[in-house]
Amino acid sequence: MLIRAFTEDDWSAIWPIFHEVIAAKNTFPYDPNLTSEQARNIWVLADSGQSIVICDGQQVVGTAKFGPNRPGPGSHVATASFMVASHARGRGVGRALGRHVLALAREQGYAAMQFNAVVETNHAAVHLWQSLGFAIIGTVPEAFEHPDFGRVGLHVMHRYL
Repeated sequence: MLIRAFTEDDWSAIWPIFHEVIAAKNTFPYDPNLTSEQARNIWVLADSGQSIVICDGQQVVGTAKFGPNRPGPGSHVATASFMVASHARGRGVGRALGRHVLALAREQGYAAMQFNAVVETNHAAVHLWQSLGFAIIGTVPEAFEHPDFGRVGLHVMHRYL
């Protein structure tokens, strides 16, 4: 698999992944009725961050975005978001993206990485991030409306780089 920077031509391959993930309503708080243009404006970071893709051959199978968690005095801590196509899950795509983003953040001088909203019932993601050195430093109770489990918590996860 190849991980590389997002190019404008990639959006047509990312949009189906993005839409599939948000339509499930179980991992991201984005409105499932977003248009492709609205989603692109959320996912593709122009100024302070980066968007990347992971390809299996010519096919985009996942994407990530990362940048500063907060501006100004908080900009030394990075944050990131990840999406993997359902047909590519369980093949190490998320782990490869996670490792890659952590390395990029380290290279760019970030001191730590923080995830602000990992849905507590997303066990695969929680396990992945813990295996990559993240710790749950708090949980916002009932902050996410899950389609199957009702209101569930959102973990804040952190690791130093």
